[in-house]
Amino acid sequence: MSIFGFIGCGNMGGALCRAVGSTGIKGDRLLLSDHSRNKAEELAAATDGRVSDNLTVASRSNYLFLGVKPQVLPKVLEEIAPTIKARTDVTVVSMAAGVSIETIASFLGEVPIIRIMPNTPVSVGKGTVLYATKNASEAQVSDFLTALQNAGSLLPLEERLIDAGCALSGCGPAFVYMFIEALSDGAVNCGLSRSDALKMAAETVRGAAEMVLKTSEHPGVLKDRVCSPAGSTIAGVEALEKDNFRYAAMHAVGEAFRRTKELG
Repeated sequence: MSIFGFIGCGNMGGALCRAVGSTGIKGDRLLLSDHSRNKAEELAAATDGRVSDNLTVASRSNYLFLGVKPQVLPKVLEEIAPTIKARTDVTVVSMAAGVSIETIASFLGEVPIIRIMPNTPVSVGKGTVLYATKNASEAQVSDFLTALQNAGSLLPLEERLIDAGCALSGCGPAFVYMFIEALSDGAVNCGLSRSDALKMAAETVRGAAEMVLKTSEHPGVLKDRVCSPAGSTIAGVEALEKDNFRYAAMHAVGEAFRRTKELG
């Protein structure tokens, strides 16, 4: 049976490790390493995994998840490269923003590589994991998808589009959290309690998102259906337009994309 290893047990690495662990992969089949041993031990306690070191994880794992920051990744790749090059049964999974498969292969050779871009909602099973592959067989991709089935939506994407996807689905939750906070602030200003306002704002965003996904209708069409002539909603829409709401959202994604390219 396949062994899954994680080098880097931070927020994203930890969230994906929990998703893998929730499928029943644990014990000696779930290996963890982090520069902070305490962080690795905490994650191991939560997932029934085993704490180890980078080289041991690299030598034993059939699926090796690299959850380190883009700035740190070259150092880790240099460290594990001799071990990986000596193996024929390992698939490397990188979640470093902006770092291409070609760059990873320049360190590790022609090893099967899956480049992924997950987002933070994977920690509650409602995330999005974009992925692109090179040299990975259908069986290897299938095992990878099965292991992450509890993370959320798993979407294949051409690698040239991964950075754009990162700017939207990877960075987007932060933008949505800001929107939820702003909606609740507005409602508090209108007299609602903070707890009620936050719950209503979050449920409203979730419900609207489900409408888009389940009806497959254009968001503009759904928006128009809420806007009665001379009504409350169209007054609010006008206020958003006056404050350049849509431009601000587009600009945020564009700036996130630009920075992602710089990180790579």
